[in-house]
Amino acid sequence: MEGLLDHDLREVLTRAGGYDLAVTEFARVSASVPPPRFFRRISPELSAGGRTAAGTPVRVQLLGSDPQRMGEAAAVLAALRPAGIDLNFGCPAPTVNRHRGGAVLLDEPELLHRIALAVRASVPAGLPYSAKMRLGVSDPGRALECAQALTSGGVEELVVHARTKAEGYRPPAHWEWVGRIAGAVRVPVVANGEVWNVADWRRCRAVSGADDVMLGRGAVSDPFLARRIRAGLDAAAVDAAQRAAEWAELRGLLGDYWCRVRARVEARHAPGRLKQWLGLLRRAHPAAGTLFDALRALRLPAEVDAALVRHGILAPTEAAAA
Repeated sequence: MEGLLDHDLREVLTRAGGYDLAVTEFARVSASVPPPRFFRRISPELSAGGRTAAGTPVRVQLLGSDPQRMGEAAAVLAALRPAGIDLNFGCPAPTVNRHRGGAVLLDEPELLHRIALAVRASVPAGLPYSAKMRLGVSDPGRALECAQALTSGGVEELVVHARTKAEGYRPPAHWEWVGRIAGAVRVPVVANGEVWNVADWRRCRAVSGADDVMLGRGAVSDPFLARRIRAGLDAAAVDAAQRAAEWAELRGLLGDYWCRVRARVEARHAPGRLKQWLGLLRRAHPAAGTLFDALRALRLPAEVDAALVRHGILAPTEAAAA
């Protein structure tokens, strides 16, 4: 989730608990092989054993179309000992696709195979090696072929976002195709797409037959979703007292996130990062909508500090230190 689920948000979300692993934003491999500092910038967890502070393993995701450079980049990355290496064939962003990255490569299964082979040669045994794909560019006609190309190239696990590139993020997700792909390959297949709550998770597993589900925007909109899934408790079943307790916990996560963003992101961009997260949080947490409305017109970090103090997100001393 480029531009949103970065290190700061991974640190905060994994504190909420329930996540088996996380995947970084994509590391683009283009004209040259990135140096180690490039990977450490995308995944500061590499300096902490490949895990977030909460102990969640983090796989680093590579995106590119040149097999040789992808293999060389994987060698550099593997030496840094991440919790795993993942390949991105799922990004539908036009800018990425125009530069032959992400989901646009699903029209070229033979290229997927060569990329997978080249990276496989650089990934040592025992280091998890996975890939994420969509169903295709404009239709799922080559979905099985793409999945087989990747797994015959050595990919050990597939995450399938159950929409085509052309469909972007428009509902519905075609979870039945996850099951078809799982029947065509001999590696674990993880379902992804349009899972916003526990009921969606149940339907996704029932339709796809997948044991495991990757959460994306659903986890960002409800940081407690993985925890709810493990408890079998949907947000609709949460009573007023539990909702108040959740908002108190979420206030702490929001305050931590803002302090992290404030310290790292250029001042003119920092408020936008917080508002972006709040915009998604409104879906599962109505109180986040009130806060979003209070921050909507603010442009300066100091203005956001003051508003967060008024809403009990930051203590005055935290605002002064931010």
